[in-house]
Amino acid sequence: MIDAEPALRALMLEALKGDQRAYATLLAELTRHLRAYYLHRLGDARDDAEDLVQDTLIAMHRRRDSYDPSQPLTAWVYAIARYRLIDHFRRRKVRAAVPLEDAGALFAEDELEPAMARRDVSRLLDRLPPARAALIRATKLEGRTNAEAGAAVGLSEGAVKVSVHRGLKSLAATLGPEDAQSEEGEL
Repeated sequence: MIDAEPALRALMLEALKGDQRAYATLLAELTRHLRAYYLHRLGDARDDAEDLVQDTLIAMHRRRDSYDPSQPLTAWVYAIARYRLIDHFRRRKVRAAVPLEDAGALFAEDELEPAMARRDVSRLLDRLPPARAALIRATKLEGRTNAEAGAAVGLSEGAVKVSVHRGLKSLAATLGPEDAQSEEGEL
């Protein structure tokens, strides 16, 4: 489904604008992907897989206004699907045994949390003047040196360092004492 992200996301954006045809196409595509997702995890339990597909689509429909259009749609859908599957296992008191050769999928990286973190950082940086936010992005997120970031915008290395420091201090002040302590090490 991740390969289909651009097309699915475009359908979702049109559906959010009220395009019923796009929404029907989106649901049909997601049904196909979700069915494969659940069958891979449930084996021969086709009825359970179909029920979970429907539950996921209903949950997605109910929460469609919580979808952030700037974030990947597939991560949002997979998060809903994963929670539905976990609830299913809990209801059935299932303890899954996974062959060692298939265990890699259990430890696959979750795409939702990094996407949410990027969104949160972006929202924080939007509180700053654009030039200062750009310097923080360049030095703290993209890994450029102060000299490289300064050369790109015509500032000295020292001016970049001061601007980044003031920007981070300003963000810390807007977050409040509890949030600033937890965010300090992350930015």
